[in-house]
Amino acid sequence: MLVLENVTKRFNDFTAVNDLSLQIPERELFGFLGANGAGKTTTFRMILGILQPNAGAIHWNGKPINYKVSPLIGYLPEERGLYPKMKVKDQIVYLARLRGMDKKEAAAETDRWLERFHVPDYAGKRVEELSKGNQQKIQFISSVVHKPQLLILDEPFSGLDPVNVELLKEAVVELRESGTTIVFSSHRMEHVEELCENVCMMHRGRPVVHGSLREIKRSFGKKNVTVQADFNLDFLREIPGVLRTKNTAEGMVLQVAKEETSQHIFAALQEKGFVTRFELEEPSLNDIFIEKAGASYE
Repeated sequence: MLVLENVTKRFNDFTAVNDLSLQIPERELFGFLGANGAGKTTTFRMILGILQPNAGAIHWNGKPINYKVSPLIGYLPEERGLYPKMKVKDQIVYLARLRGMDKKEAAAETDRWLERFHVPDYAGKRVEELSKGNQQKIQFISSVVHKPQLLILDEPFSGLDPVNVELLKEAVVELRESGTTIVFSSHRMEHVEELCENVCMMHRGRPVVHGSLREIKRSFGKKNVTVQADFNLDFLREIPGVLRTKNTAEGMVLQVAKEETSQHIFAALQEKGFVTRFELEEPSLNDIFIEKAGASYE
């Protein structure tokens, strides 16, 4: 288990992380959310031991994180961290050996991952010759090739097209199923909703939401009603209980205070025209972030 107890990190007069406490169980796929400057990357760097907290403690399996446990941890930073002129396979093997892996095993594991990500032909290419998306795949391989027990992914889907996003998501899920504890941040909240059971949402260095994603949505109280129709839906804004509306290409999404309000919306649609979709949904993570932090995540 990864445990953060009342962790605070200050840079002169600026507090980047303020009294953060988390428990992330073994084999968990944990989502870490927040706008730029919320404290996510600073927290990751403290977990890794790159930065030391001003207060509080961080433990992995009951012990402080230091160089003795570094071989058990994998890290994919948000910024590029590869040597641009070094060949792909040489670089991955080199980084794996720094984590204590045998050269022969590291080479075999590198070949397996390159094949898995459909880039075996890139083994002898320099990193600077690759596209940003393929550089991201190589960086991901570098973070997992040594089979870490704890994996930290900072914006892992950055720069990837939809096909490669799915490829990476499948790899992340398989790593979790094989026993790896994974903590990741993403600007795409739908990825977090799809992959994670538990999340922490940061705002200005503090957690504003933390816990089970299912319970967070249930306790939020508000719901969304999606309506698609072949007539103008602006009149729905005036229905009591409608808190917020957003026009879409095909209709409207309405945030409602209570489920009962959805019945009033449904009744108001009768005999107006053809309704192609009417759906009551749980709030999205972005809805919750707007409510808790007062701004859109993006």
